[in-house]
Amino acid sequence: MVIFDCNGVLVDSEPIASAVLADAFKRVGVLLTADDITRHFHGRRSADIFAIVEKATRRRLPPGFAASVADETLRRFRAELRPIPHVAHALSWLRGPKAVASSSPIERIRTSLEVTDLLRFFDTRLFSASFVAASKPAPDLFLLAAHRTGVDPAQCIVVEDSAVGIAAAAAAGMAPIGFIGGAHGGGELVRELMTAGARTVIADIRALKGAVIELRGW
Repeated sequence: MVIFDCNGVLVDSEPIASAVLADAFKRVGVLLTADDITRHFHGRRSADIFAIVEKATRRRLPPGFAASVADETLRRFRAELRPIPHVAHALSWLRGPKAVASSSPIERIRTSLEVTDLLRFFDTRLFSASFVAASKPAPDLFLLAAHRTGVDPAQCIVVEDSAVGIAAAAAAGMAPIGFIGGAHGGGELVRELMTAGARTVIADIRALKGAVIELRGW
């Protein structure tokens, strides 16, 4: 089975989500740019980001903050979100079950895939970090995906664009492939993904076929 992260791997959502969150933080007096959010929180679930910010600022975010961010993110996704170039072709090539395991809430995952016409490749195999106690870099989410689909973790390949996601896949005993083809890719990301445990890193999702063949001999 091949398990995909959603944001930045299937859909080019990171710039939109980071901009929404930066604007929301600015309105409550927390000065973090979209670049700051991508650099420090890439791959983290929203609840963990909010907890980190509250601890750092020593004050609680206002009631309704999380819901407001979620609503505005979904609104922007429906208007602006696009799939990663050529991802539908890559998904069409892959035989066997495919799953999504993302730090996003399940509503955001489903909306992202519906808007970009990618939901058809995954059926009900959608897994959110809200389903588990410990989010990435803990392996819990990937292990849950393997368990619920009846696949041995050792037989799973994971495609991830964040260091925490790669580390989670490696901790689950899976084979991680790093992806840097999203709008936020570049800079030190290749080094970060390899350091976290990526077996290889690709910059174009069309290279996934060769990477999978190399890892599994498919």
